[in-house]
Amino acid sequence: MPEMPDLNEILQMAQNAQAELQKAQDNLDQVEVEGVAGGGMVRVRATAKGRIIAVELDESLLVPAEKAMLEDLIAAAFNDAKAKSDTAAATEMQKMQNSLSLPPGFKLPF
Repeated sequence: MPEMPDLNEILQMAQNAQAELQKAQDNLDQVEVEGVAGGGMVRVRATAKGRIIAVELDESLLVPAEKAMLEDLIAAAFNDAKAKSDTAAATEMQKMQNSLSLPPGFKLPF
């Protein structure tokens, strides 16, 4: 049976893991994703933290008769960007977790 680390080692590992987790979460605001709807007529850029950076609309959608469709496309693009930001965040957090040397059975978050 492998030897269990002493309490000080476990606490140091937890502090290191917490610092790495904070660094990974800070980096999420640097990762950008783009949600698209209507075949590219509506685009939403966001960070992996979910912060919206920009919304781009094709000029052909700026017709009063297309208001309902435009609203649906904007909502779809936001949802697409949110799904992509969630995926990017999960990927970044997995990279961070894989870089830590945690004892068997320890998982993040603590």
